[in-house]
Amino acid sequence: MTGSWEARYAAEFFGTLILVLLGNGAVANAFLKNTTGNDDPGLANGGWLLVASGYGLGVMLPAMMFGSISGNHLNPAITIGQAVIGIFPWAHVAPYLIWQFLGAIAGQCLILALYWPHYRQTTDNEAVLGTFATSDHANSQLNGFVTEMVGTAVLIFGAMGLSRGMFFHQNIDIANIGVGLLIAAMVISLGGPTGPALNPARDLGPRLVHALFPVPNKGSSHWEYSWVPVVAPIVGAVIGIWIYKIFFGL
Repeated sequence: MTGSWEARYAAEFFGTLILVLLGNGAVANAFLKNTTGNDDPGLANGGWLLVASGYGLGVMLPAMMFGSISGNHLNPAITIGQAVIGIFPWAHVAPYLIWQFLGAIAGQCLILALYWPHYRQTTDNEAVLGTFATSDHANSQLNGFVTEMVGTAVLIFGAMGLSRGMFFHQNIDIANIGVGLLIAAMVISLGGPTGPALNPARDLGPRLVHALFPVPNKGSSHWEYSWVPVVAPIVGAVIGIWIYKIFFGL
């Protein structure tokens, strides 16, 4: 990382904003009523691929823009996991987390403004919530916790391998493309039970927007589940980074 700490905080803010804007924006396009991604049955059938692409690009593009400045965490679980392992200073964890959450909130507010007419036309409360936050589709918080924990552990383990492995070590931009593809694959393969979140800021920030703003047809924000996509990714990130360190070093 080469930027000043102020520049790093700004990079985390704008990077997380872009992540949420492209990721949750893809969800909104795929599942809200009468959008260009949902009014054609052919496109609607590919909705989950549309979502996976949005999240993959939502991570890859900020990584290529800001990776050399802030490390492109965009995720409190990554920041905390790196601090636990000793490769990120604890003194800067709180500012990183604050700017990540603010970026997620700002990104979701932009989605709400852009898709406002479609929120008004969508009467399915769960579809509306899905454009903001995740949920336990099996009505099992345990299943949700396991899914988010394992998914984040795999994500962090894979990201560490891509950024520090021999093949990509000399070309971090290519590694960032790999991270974007990894995110897309995670959404496609492990996204069925919960969404997924894999990122506390990506879920909690938009969930706050859902709860506090007069979103049309919004229904419940399901706060009883909200702790899962916050705690489980942090646990998973610590596990994933420790496993990588044990077998491959840092």
